[in-house]
Amino acid sequence: MHSELTCVLVGCGSISDAWRRTAADLPGLTMTGFVDLNLEAAHGSAAAWNAPTALVSDDLDATLQRLRPDVVFNCTVPEAHHDVTLTALAHGAHVLGEKPLADNMAQARRMVRAAEDANRLFVVIQNRRYNSNIRRLRAFLASGALGRLTTVNSDFYIGAHFGGFRDRMPHVLLADMAIHTFDAARYVTGAEAQSVYCHEWNPAGSWYEGDASAVAIFQMSDGIVYTYRGSWCSEGLHTSWECAWRIVGTRGSVSWDGETGFRAQVTAGDEGFMRPLADVTLPEFTVPPDRTGSHGGLIRDFLRAVREGGSVETIASDNINSLAMVHAAIDSATRKMPVTVHA
Repeated sequence: MHSELTCVLVGCGSISDAWRRTAADLPGLTMTGFVDLNLEAAHGSAAAWNAPTALVSDDLDATLQRLRPDVVFNCTVPEAHHDVTLTALAHGAHVLGEKPLADNMAQARRMVRAAEDANRLFVVIQNRRYNSNIRRLRAFLASGALGRLTTVNSDFYIGAHFGGFRDRMPHVLLADMAIHTFDAARYVTGAEAQSVYCHEWNPAGSWYEGDASAVAIFQMSDGIVYTYRGSWCSEGLHTSWECAWRIVGTRGSVSWDGETGFRAQVTAGDEGFMRPLADVTLPEFTVPPDRTGSHGGLIRDFLRAVREGGSVETIASDNINSLAMVHAAIDSATRKMPVTVHA
């Protein structure tokens, strides 16, 4: 693949601004088209990206037929991810799409198969993996400092007044936000979910139509139990968007506030009712320059893989395992019973 890449952006709503702030100045990337059912939004996006000669359209198939772009950025709403991705792959484009991968597991599996059949990359913006702090945590856990991991807990409590489609989404917390945290749990532990029991509800005072609070208990591989507690209508004492974490191993524990705050202790002896403990400082972790920043690191990594070959951490064939956790949690909450997690 040549170093100069052409790109069509599909879906010109507010989420695409986060992409623009990173990708607009990347060398070797030319935005040749902007597609949205709302032509005014598409024109506005073309202006914001400083792409005055780009094609603006509300017809994706015709645009891809005419432009034959190397890559498609899929920033559409979740229910459009499936059709847009399949259309882009059919036209020979590599696809970088917003999360969640798809609305349901059947669609997700079709999308993954289509990318494999087309021999094209299909990558999901699971951008939190490119956060330098979570990479620092992952490296610390991988060092074995805590021994064998046994328990992982994450708390997410934020009162988010979005307005728009989220206010009407069923299972809004699990379907739209929890995947970030579920993917992070997989990422830091290296474990995969096997089963889940989940309860969700919509608290008094919620401004969402769907359930905005949930508690889930996952049985992971390697004997790890992972718990998620969250609410998107919790006012006051907000956690980080990355959650507040506590991870327990056979030799110690670490907490992470989701930002720059870490605290770790390990056992410093093998006697006494409560074993003596020693504070441990997590080693600094240097992220390669081309992978720094959440959106920026992922977009650069995706474009590198398109140009040079290879894969990306958030490729859909792996990220489908995080999506499976979401849909299993929703299924469990709906059926009010534990269920198996199937990717």
